[in-house]
Amino acid sequence: MDNLEIRKLTPELLGDFLYFFENVAHTDNKEWDRCYCTNYCAAHNNLVTKRKNFADPDVRKPYAIEYVNSGLMQGYLAYIDGKVIGWCNANNRNDCLHCFGWKNHIATKEINRKTKEKIKSVFCFAVAPECRGWGVAQALLERAIEDAKQDGFEYVEAYPNKEETDVYYNYVGPMGLYEKLGFELFTETKWRAVLRKKL
Repeated sequence: MDNLEIRKLTPELLGDFLYFFENVAHTDNKEWDRCYCTNYCAAHNNLVTKRKNFADPDVRKPYAIEYVNSGLMQGYLAYIDGKVIGWCNANNRNDCLHCFGWKNHIATKEINRKTKEKIKSVFCFAVAPECRGWGVAQALLERAIEDAKQDGFEYVEAYPNKEETDVYYNYVGPMGLYEKLGFELFTETKWRAVLRKKL
């Protein structure tokens, strides 16, 4: 797609980030409405949920704004003709070991610790329903890999489901996408494969 553009998330793109999650990402899945990808950001999410109803989008939004403005939320937005149509959460793995999503879906004894290796973790993709199947996720992942290499990361790590599931729970990206781009199995959890690409 010649008109596809990938931009790294910055505070200047906060408005586009919020617009995407409020108007584009889950128009066909209201259960996940306005997730803002907060489950894979911020070490204190698990503590916040004990004090407030973090399942409420109106509670999540101020945190999402804080995370983007502070640089805690890292990733990429995809645009077609200037319209935001996709998202990829790609963050430093050591910064996410206490995230709600990590602790509940990924953590195992083998990988649930800080490492001296510099690893970029890919946690989530979201693409506008009408743009799925266009290669948007691959373009986002390719940019994340390219930037990770330039930023001195040793590996890019991903956590796809071991068994194919519906489009919503496949937000981690399909196994075939990672295999296509040279990822290899590192270890596995009960439900997820842990894949790595050496840079």
